[in-house]
Amino acid sequence: MKSTGIVRKVDELGRVVIPIELRRNLGIAERDPLEIYVAEGQIILQKYQPNGEREDVTKGLEKLKALVSSTDKDVLERAIKLIK
Repeated sequence: MKSTGIVRKVDELGRVVIPIELRRNLGIAERDPLEIYVAEGQIILQKYQPNGEREDVTKGLEKLKALVSSTDKDVLERAIKLIK
C-alpha cells in the first residue's frame, strides 16, 4: 500500500475528513456511499459498488497485483478476499 503522507485526526463524533485531492482522484463525490472493511488491524474504505460491479473491481485489483511489490500484493490479496 502506498502512503499519501496525509494524517487526519478523528473528531469527537468519530469522523475523519477525506481530503478533497484523494476524493477527486478516487472519484468519490459528496454523499457517495462507502463500504468499510477491516483486515488485520487496517480499516479499508471503498466506494460502494453493487455486486455486479464488484467483479470488475476484483479483476482490476488482480491486474494491479502484477505491477506492485510483494508486500503490496499481500495487501491487495486481502482486499480482494474482503470484496468477494
